[in-house]
Amino acid sequence: MLDINFAQVFIAFIVLLFSLTVHETAHAWTADRLGDPTARLLGRISLNPIVHADPIGTILFPILALVANVPLIGWAKPVPVNVRRLRHQRRDYVLVAAAGPASNLALAVAAAIALRLMPVSPLTLGEPNVSAPMASLLSRALTINVLLAVFNMIPIPPLDGGNVIGGLLPRRLAHGFDAVRPYGFMLLYALMLTGRLEYLLVPPYRLLLSWLQ
Repeated sequence: MLDINFAQVFIAFIVLLFSLTVHETAHAWTADRLGDPTARLLGRISLNPIVHADPIGTILFPILALVANVPLIGWAKPVPVNVRRLRHQRRDYVLVAAAGPASNLALAVAAAIALRLMPVSPLTLGEPNVSAPMASLLSRALTINVLLAVFNMIPIPPLDGGNVIGGLLPRRLAHGFDAVRPYGFMLLYALMLTGRLEYLLVPPYRLLLSWLQ
């Protein structure tokens, strides 16, 4: 029988839901600021998780992963971007793609700073330790957001890292690189099932955590 800590599962799910919401909102807000109002007109510049949630990627898979204590898998509905409406199409698309992981890094930095400033033990002996649950939430926010930032910057389209690389490559190379896009998730699952994905994730994940902690 699984030994499930439902409080920790709940905390992790709420943190993931908020982090994915901020991630997609950052994409939508950046695209709007750079000339493409598509996401704004669809109501995607919002911190309401309902407008970004994907039933499978945002709810089902993350809960199953948390309950089974397997590596966290989660995603939200991608923000639509009309590249033709961006003022500087290639440069601005790179900025839109990078905005999501950058927002997760910002959340991770904020969580790390809050953890440094927060006293975890009660100031008076015998008082309830009300800061411990908040410290647990902030610790989860730190690790989950670093993981989201690193995962999304893997240079495989359609992940944000793949979109950034595609926008930075010369046009001829970018066209060939973009041909990988229909097979991107298949490639990711192949890396995951063979255990190779950890070689891409773990080193930068540990490095960023060591800096923030």
